[in-house]
Amino acid sequence: MSIQLTILGYNSATPKVDSHPTAQLLNVNERFILIDCGEGTQVQLRRARAKFSKINHIFISHLHGDHVFGLIGFISTMQLMGKIKPLNIFGPEGIKDFILNQLKHTQSKCSYEIIFHELSHKDSRLIFEDNKLEVYNIPLDHRIYCNGYLVKEKPRLKNLNIEAIQAYPEIETCDYFNLKKGKDFVLSSGEIIPNDVLTFPQEEPLSYAFCSDTRYKEDLIDIIKGVDLLYHETTFDKSLGDLAYKTGHSTAEQAATIAKKANVGKLIMGHFSNRYTDLTILLDEARKVFPKTYLPKNLEIVEVKRN
Repeated sequence: MSIQLTILGYNSATPKVDSHPTAQLLNVNERFILIDCGEGTQVQLRRARAKFSKINHIFISHLHGDHVFGLIGFISTMQLMGKIKPLNIFGPEGIKDFILNQLKHTQSKCSYEIIFHELSHKDSRLIFEDNKLEVYNIPLDHRIYCNGYLVKEKPRLKNLNIEAIQAYPEIETCDYFNLKKGKDFVLSSGEIIPNDVLTFPQEEPLSYAFCSDTRYKEDLIDIIKGVDLLYHETTFDKSLGDLAYKTGHSTAEQAATIAKKANVGKLIMGHFSNRYTDLTILLDEARKVFPKTYLPKNLEIVEVKRN
């Protein structure tokens, strides 16, 4: 089992020489998804040596430019590269119109289908799943409709304890799949052999939560409780708490408080105001509340591990 997060951008508002607006590439057991797509995302993907063709799902938090202005460029590049598979884009109502209008006015056509999944609900729901992962939206509190995303591995089949199985001649190869799925085995005598006798314990699936632009919101805690890795915006330090609330953002202390109350494994901060030339003020503030807090690094690959 493996989840790897590549930090493509972590700025707020505008690009800088050495950092970009929000964008992340998440690899869940070789299922690649793009989360937000700020300006310069496709350049960062190239620097990260990511394979564009493997990205078939994009999740956009909201329609502020620093989270979406790179999307039309990425879509255009995929067309030039001859993409064939459909591209699924999840985001708020309006994202379909936003993209189709740009394609229309630039007289651009796509060689592949774009499937839009527009979100408007204000509760957390399962919005996507396949055989490898599940994705839930996380309702946030920003100036406009905004979601974070919770990504969970699907549990894998259990591993068989062949030595234990061999003690019961009635168990045949055709029974193995049911055992891997967690079912007990019933002998012809009616005796039930518990599944945990015949299999090895499963590791808990890994999970990652992305919380983009939001005010401090305790409703998040139950949704993200116990995740292995949390990204939470930290636009300001606590001395600017009033400004954070007014603009729909969080302070470093507030993000750390959410991480602590949700008992997450690790917190990565991001979406920093450009007023900070030294981010240690934000890191120190957060670590006083939640010591396992870290600053992002450009193109860093973060291995998601259990807490």
